[in-house]
Amino acid sequence: MQLTEIEKTEFRAFVVEERDDRYSGELQRRRVADLPSGDLLVRVFYSSLNYKDALSASGNRGVTKAYPHTPGIDAVGMVEKSGSNDFLEGDPVIVTGFDLGMNTPGGFGQYIRVPSRWALRLPDGLSMQEAMAFGTAGLTAALSVLRLTETLKPEDGRIAVSGATGGVGALAVAMLSKLGYCVSAISGKEQERDFLLNLGAAEVLPRKDFQDEERRPLHKGVFAGAVDTVGGTILVNLLKSMQPMGVVTCCGNVASPELHLTVYPFILRGVSLIGIDSQNCPIALRKNVWCKLAGEWKPDCLMNLSKEISMSDLPDSIERMLQGKLKGRTVVNLNA
Repeated sequence: MQLTEIEKTEFRAFVVEERDDRYSGELQRRRVADLPSGDLLVRVFYSSLNYKDALSASGNRGVTKAYPHTPGIDAVGMVEKSGSNDFLEGDPVIVTGFDLGMNTPGGFGQYIRVPSRWALRLPDGLSMQEAMAFGTAGLTAALSVLRLTETLKPEDGRIAVSGATGGVGALAVAMLSKLGYCVSAISGKEQERDFLLNLGAAEVLPRKDFQDEERRPLHKGVFAGAVDTVGGTILVNLLKSMQPMGVVTCCGNVASPELHLTVYPFILRGVSLIGIDSQNCPIALRKNVWCKLAGEWKPDCLMNLSKEISMSDLPDSIERMLQGKLKGRTVVNLNA
């Protein structure tokens, strides 16, 4: 079958390949015809680097099953071709989560082709760069903030945020602070204290204070709520440190996926543990949250907590992310 002109279009993509049981990525030329089926073809202008992308780029089969592969779980750009009544050519759209960048070629390529149900229009008040300064991390942080604000008011007490220098944590600190909450940022990076205070944190607490594996079922209740991004012992100690009717959201497991504690925080203090899943978040809820991110929840310091890189910078940035050496958000300019 003869290819259309758009199908013949070549573009740059960061492609990860397996060679001799090792994984490495490089910029390659691809054609639109190589992309999977889908009713929405999007020309990508910006993406962002997330921990899941770093895992995909390093051969984690729990994220990506087959290689060669183009990571990038976030993308923003313009609709190039649409088979959906919901989108017109030229519409600016955001695509995050679902299977993008996992087993479907992702935002580290200048074109993606996806089901239209994965996309939403870029809200008014949000530039493409700002959208990727948020990305999946921002959506995850905002879902956490949404669940906290449904129950807790600023006057109810301090809100702890773990992994506070990471993408989700930093954005959660900035959003909660803007909404008037007193935020206790938890971090193992003492050198980033000023960074966190500039985001709006009222105090910075050392991570080591939350890594004790004490068997005591409860600690003194000092927090009204928490956004946990790391899991493991830190999540356990946050749950034990909640005030009565405290609320904790959980969205990560970089420390550990296991949770070793009693039911006492739940049955003696009425603590709630709420899981956050941004990958498969329903589109209606996504639209609602993205509108908040474009409006009253957008931190004034948003672009100050992000760094822009080119596609050629990805290998170094991925390695630094895996080593825990990045802070805030990393925006990828696909045309730089």
